[in-house]
Amino acid sequence: MLQAQQNKYLSTSVQTASPAHLLIMLYDGAIRFCRAGIEAMKQNRYEEVNRNLVKAQDIVRELMATLDPKQPISADLAQLYDYFIFRLVEANLKKETEAVEEVLEYLVSLKETWIQASRAAAGGQAAVGATYA
Repeated sequence: MLQAQQNKYLSTSVQTASPAHLLIMLYDGAIRFCRAGIEAMKQNRYEEVNRNLVKAQDIVRELMATLDPKQPISADLAQLYDYFIFRLVEANLKKETEAVEEVLEYLVSLKETWIQASRAAAGGQAAVGATYA
């Protein structure tokens, strides 16, 4: 019952979110799965490592799909996202946390940058919710 309510809430959140909010949600998911992958690696739970790192890769691919090729920054972001996928695959194969930690650091930094850009674009108003920590 609780899971069904959470799924409904998430579905509603996604359907009603602004593009900036959706982007931040994608970063949140990738960050969460990277952290879960690192934790599973430390505990030698390799099936869980694989599951979480593959989910993080899927989200990074979705971030790539959101890029607007007309924007000059898109090419650079595409290369960066491609690098993230490479490092996540490498970490999954070698079962070493260093590559995931590197990607995680970039994701957190990029998320904060997008939050700031969203706020600036909204004229200083909190364009994304206060739930993003």
